[in-house]
Amino acid sequence: MADIKVRVGQQGATKVISSLAGAQTLSLAELSDVNIAGTLQNGMVLVFNGATKKFDATLELTPGAAQNLDINGGNFWNGKHN
Repeated sequence: MADIKVRVGQQGATKVISSLAGAQTLSLAELSDVNIAGTLQNGMVLVFNGATKKFDATLELTPGAAQNLDINGGNFWNGKHN
């Protein structure tokens, strides 16, 4: 991967040097905070597990007995001032 250089003012300055240290491929399973147990299936999502402090690959968004699910998509600015 090429170095990314940014010019600020009159002098060239390297702001970010990016390198994968020779890695050809990288999968989510290789990340230290992702737990993928078993075989991946269509429709799986990553859900954060507070007990393990890792993301689990699962088909269930609300595991356990509670079965409560709140999805907050946040606020999006439409470009207009009200």
